[in-house]
Amino acid sequence: MAIEKGKKYFEQFGIADRVQEFDVSSATVELAAQALGVEGQRIAKSLSFKIDDKAILILAAGDVKIDNKKFKATFATKAKMLTPDEVDSLIGHSIGGVCPFGINDGVKTYLDESLRRFTTVFPAVGSSNSAIELSIEELEKYSQNFTGWVDVCKLPE
Repeated sequence: MAIEKGKKYFEQFGIADRVQEFDVSSATVELAAQALGVEGQRIAKSLSFKIDDKAILILAAGDVKIDNKKFKATFATKAKMLTPDEVDSLIGHSIGGVCPFGINDGVKTYLDESLRRFTTVFPAVGSSNSAIELSIEELEKYSQNFTGWVDVCKLPE
């Protein structure tokens, strides 16, 4: 199970006990916000894309959408999201639990500037009913294969 991969990943940092598991689904931003009792914008959603036949993850605030012009300017290619099957095989987690913890080797992780609005955020930990609260500094520190900060999303109006 992917939740076990996520917990095992956090064991090396001594924070596996901070992983929360719910009796309800947290597979979407809305469901995760309800399960945690927080605003949806504080859910760190993981978006999976393919660039040059390689998978990347971009973590962004729960209330933003990809800005195609910014994405193309940053990555020099059109934004092409992975299919559900590709997410599972290329990232190592299934949709609803995708996160940058316990992922496959070679998957680069980027953090979107939209996250910097918050002191802490809640990414999933590999399953559709899990999360961990991390400060922005911790998210950067613990995101596997962290590659850098990007500005590829548009904030809500």
